[in-house]
Amino acid sequence: MQADLNVILPEILLSVYAMAALLGAVYTGKDRLAPMLVWVTAALMAFLAIWIGMGGSGTRTAFGGMINDDGFARFAKVTILLSAAAVLVLGQDYMERRGILRFEYPILVALSVVGMMVMVSAGDLMALYMGLELQSLALYVIASLRRDNLKSTEAGLKYFVLGALSSGLLLFGASLVYGFAGTTLFSGIIAAADGQTPLGLLIGLVLVISGLAFKISAVPFHMWTPDVYEGAPTPITAFFATAPKVAALGLFARVVHDAFGGVVADWQQVLAALSLLSMFLGAIAAIGQTDIKRLMAYSSIAHMGYALMGLAAGTAFGVQAMLVYVAIYVTMNVGTFAFILSMERDGQPVTDIRSLNLYSKAEPGRALAMLILLFSLAGVPPLLGFFGKLYVLRAAYEGGLVWLAVAGVVASVIGAFYYLRIVYYMYFGDEGSTLETGRSLVQWAFLMGSAAVMVFGIINMFGIETMAQAAAATLVR
Repeated sequence: MQADLNVILPEILLSVYAMAALLGAVYTGKDRLAPMLVWVTAALMAFLAIWIGMGGSGTRTAFGGMINDDGFARFAKVTILLSAAAVLVLGQDYMERRGILRFEYPILVALSVVGMMVMVSAGDLMALYMGLELQSLALYVIASLRRDNLKSTEAGLKYFVLGALSSGLLLFGASLVYGFAGTTLFSGIIAAADGQTPLGLLIGLVLVISGLAFKISAVPFHMWTPDVYEGAPTPITAFFATAPKVAALGLFARVVHDAFGGVVADWQQVLAALSLLSMFLGAIAAIGQTDIKRLMAYSSIAHMGYALMGLAAGTAFGVQAMLVYVAIYVTMNVGTFAFILSMERDGQPVTDIRSLNLYSKAEPGRALAMLILLFSLAGVPPLLGFFGKLYVLRAAYEGGLVWLAVAGVVASVIGAFYYLRIVYYMYFGDEGSTLETGRSLVQWAFLMGSAAVMVFGIINMFGIETMAQAAAATLVR
C-alpha cells in the first residue's frame, strides 16, 4: 500500500493542498486571499513539475495496474503542471483588476490538474473516467466563473451539456469494451484485442475515441469550443487552450497504445479522419473570424488535428512527434494569450483583431514578439513551430499516411492566412485609435519569453526532443 501511495504522491499533495486552501479561504476572508492563493498554487505546481521531472526513471504501477508512472506520464505531467502554473500567474492581474479573481479559481484549477495527472497515468478504464470527470467538473465551473456575464454563463452551460454527452459516449464505449474483454485494465484489454477483434469491441473503441475527441475539440466534436473560448474570461480561455489539451492527448495516446496497441489498423483510420477534418475545419473556419478569442479557438482545433496526425501514425516516433508538437503548441499559446490579455482600451478588454491597426508604431517590441509567435503558429520556417509541424508530417509519412501528410501541408498553407492577417493589421492597417500599453510586467515577460523560445529553441529544442523520445519509448514497446 505504501508503494502505491508513493506512486501518486504528487497528486495526493496537490489534492490535500486544494482542500486545505478551500477550508482556509472559507474561514478567513474568502476573496482577499485569492491573489496569494494564485501565486502559492502556481509555485506548488512548478515545484511538483521539477520533482516529477527530476525524481524518477523506469516504470512503476500502482493499485494493481490502474495507475502507471512511466516516462510518458512524467513528460505529460510536467507539461501540464508548468502550463497551468504559467496561465495562473499570467491571468492574475487581469482578473484582479476586473473584480473576478475569486478564491475558488486557483483551487478549481488545482483540482482539474489533479484530474489531468490521473488521466495521463491511467492504466484502467475506471481510473481513466475518474481522472476525466475530476478535470471536467472543475472546468465546467471555471468556464462560467463570471456569474454576472451572460456569455460566460452560456459558455459554462454549453460545455457542461456537451461534456455530459461525451461522457455518456465514453462510458457506453467503456462498458462495451469491458463486456467483450472481460476486464477494465488496459493490459487485459490489449491481450483480448490481439489478433481477431470482435465487432462489439471495435464499436466500444470508436465510442471511447469519440468521447476523448470531445476533450481535445477534434471535429466533429468541436461545437463547444468557439463559444466557450469567447465567453469565458480570457485567462480561463488561456487555460482551456493549454493544460487540458495536453492531458486529453496524453490520455488518447495511452488508450490507443496501452489498451489497443495490438490493433493499430483498426483505430489508425479513425484518428486519421479526425485529424484531417480538424485541420481543414480549423483552417477554413478561422478565416472569417474577427474576434481573436474565437480565432484562437479554431486555431486550437486545427492544431489538435496536427497533433492527432502524429498519433495516427501508430508508431513510437509518432508519439514522440505528438509530444514535441504539443510542448511547442503550449509554449506558443501561453505567449499568444499573454498578448491577448494585454489588449485593452479605456481599461476594458478588447478582442477585435481590427483594433490592432498599426499597433507596431505604438509598441514595436510587443508587435515583433507577436509576429514571431503568429509565424510560429502558422509553421513558417525557421521558427520552432515549423519544426513541430515537420515532426508530425514526417511521422505520418513514415507511418504510411502519405495522403494525410500532404493534406496537412495544404491545411497549413490555408491556415497561414488568418495568422498573417493579424500581422497585416499590426504593421499595415488603417490609422485609428490605438490600444493602451499593457501594464503587467508578467504578461510582458511571458510574451517575450515565448517569442524567444520560438527563435532560439531551433538550436536543440531545449532538450524536449530527447525527453519526448524517451517518453514515447516507454509507451510504445
